[in-house]
Amino acid sequence: MSRTPARPSDTYSPLYFLASLGAGGLAVSFFMWLMHWLPHPGKTVPVFEDITAAFANGSILTQGMILLALAGIAVFAFLNLKLLVWNLRSFAAWAKTDAYAKFARTNAQSQVMALPLALAMSVNVMFILGMVFVPRLWSVVEYLFPLALIAFLAIGAYGFKLYSGFLGRVLTEGGFNCAANNNFGQILPAFAFAMVGVGLAAPAAMSTLPLVAGLGLVLSTFFLMTSGIIAVVAMVLGLRSMMENGANPETAPTLSIIVPLLAVLSILGLRQSHGLSAHFGSPDMAGETLAMLTKYLSVQILFLLFAGLVLVRQGYAQRFVFGAENSPGSYALVCPGVGFAVLIHFWLNKGLVDAGMVAKFSAGYWAITVVALVSQMAMIWLVWHLNRRHFGTPKPTGAVPAQ
Repeated sequence: MSRTPARPSDTYSPLYFLASLGAGGLAVSFFMWLMHWLPHPGKTVPVFEDITAAFANGSILTQGMILLALAGIAVFAFLNLKLLVWNLRSFAAWAKTDAYAKFARTNAQSQVMALPLALAMSVNVMFILGMVFVPRLWSVVEYLFPLALIAFLAIGAYGFKLYSGFLGRVLTEGGFNCAANNNFGQILPAFAFAMVGVGLAAPAAMSTLPLVAGLGLVLSTFFLMTSGIIAVVAMVLGLRSMMENGANPETAPTLSIIVPLLAVLSILGLRQSHGLSAHFGSPDMAGETLAMLTKYLSVQILFLLFAGLVLVRQGYAQRFVFGAENSPGSYALVCPGVGFAVLIHFWLNKGLVDAGMVAKFSAGYWAITVVALVSQMAMIWLVWHLNRRHFGTPKPTGAVPAQ
């Protein structure tokens, strides 16, 4: 009797939502090219009209960059939405099984927060698709901002429902295994609420209506503080367990989850600062922005070194990226690379350039940009590689003797 080969993704885990998240992050990374390299006067982001004007008047290099950026956005946005739909269907079926019931009694129950995290990312991706591919969208954008606020609030409320199921259980019944908490997996809910917060902050930065901008500012602040509290508590608990038990080899990629979390929080902060400056009389100071972004980037680098040290010492790549073992947690390696690339773009353009330390499009400018591009390209390869391992056609196995 021949054994039917199985793909790793045939054994479902909510961490597969990170596959959708990583693809969405790569779509955002391509949008960074358009945002920081093309003029978009009077708007905080480039839209279809800005892009077409730059293409019509630009050099061959500019036109090539625009085409590559649009292709990257389209491909990874499609992959983001495709994997989101697959995950939602798979999660709905898995939630009815005994495996889910067992899962919901463990520390790993908080992994369900990958669902609202991926949903919030996909809403951001759809907004990017609208801006770059839909003509005259900016003329009706003020009607879209209230809808965006409602959508992100709904995702946030759903996230609280999921998280309260986990938190309510462990705080009333106990059963949280501190020894098995030797990772940063419990920071995932903080990441999810931060993603909701950055979506709510978009109207604060882009709306011309003080009421809408103010609502975005207030609501995003609530999720900012929620994310920060959860992250600090989870980090302390995780470090305490790791110092005693060592880091869990399979979940070691979560040690770098702080990197994309800080990227999201930095964008949230930039959006809030712009809204405060535009509508509420707060001074927009380039030096303070540079200092804030430099702090975030510094912590990112520290955690990349920290996570890299553990991953190398444990031989994670040899086991789960190139070896015979597979883990859906491998997708947690994509988010840090994307988050680092995105924050480099903001640190350079909204920090160094605006503060007058680096000239736009100078040799130094492109030298720093290369760091972001290398990280972005590495994550594109990693997504392609992991998707082949987890979702590709399985290799046939040998025959199993009949019993």
